[in-house]
Amino acid sequence: MSKVQGGMKCVKYLLFVFNFIFWLSGSLVLAVGLWLRFDPDTANLLAESDAPDNFFIAVYILIGAGGVMMLVGFFGCFGAVRESQCLLGSFFACLLVIFGAEVAAGVFGFLNKEKIIQDVKNYYETALKNNNETIASMYHDVLLCCGTESSRPPELCAVDSPEEDCVTAIQNFFYKKLFIIGYVGIGIAGIMIIGMIFSMVLCCAIRNSREVI
Repeated sequence: MSKVQGGMKCVKYLLFVFNFIFWLSGSLVLAVGLWLRFDPDTANLLAESDAPDNFFIAVYILIGAGGVMMLVGFFGCFGAVRESQCLLGSFFACLLVIFGAEVAAGVFGFLNKEKIIQDVKNYYETALKNNNETIASMYHDVLLCCGTESSRPPELCAVDSPEEDCVTAIQNFFYKKLFIIGYVGIGIAGIMIIGMIFSMVLCCAIRNSREVI
């Protein structure tokens, strides 16, 4: 029985440490999500009311996941210390729900990655075609680019303007942002799998110890 209790204490403290790390990870995810949302460059490029908002959908999912991770991590720590099967079961269920949401968000992001970037490209090309100097100049200043491969309007692209076309610059810029979201999502999924394993092991250990008693 002492070996069972010793093993249970070991798992309990491991789960407590994991939940603390999980809480810190949630803080990091929330910070990354807020940075992506309020990053001056991204905010300026998509500030107009008619700008495509698909990119921000993925960012909002990231922010929501980070906030929920912080909350779940706190209750997971409490459940581990109290050795409560109910709290640990709830912790496992919450992790499972967040994991499912992350997988769904990841699939959505990868399936719509090209569409998100293409929407921004079309938005810029429409502004260029309609001589919307406010939007076009904003892209030129933020991305250090000018025009497209086939069009460099002289009224917007001077002789000393950057040579890179904005269609390529937009693709490179948003690919980097979307990859950050993808890597963070993969990291979250791995952490949650470990948490679910620990919570179930501790639940089983608590149940077995009570049955022995």
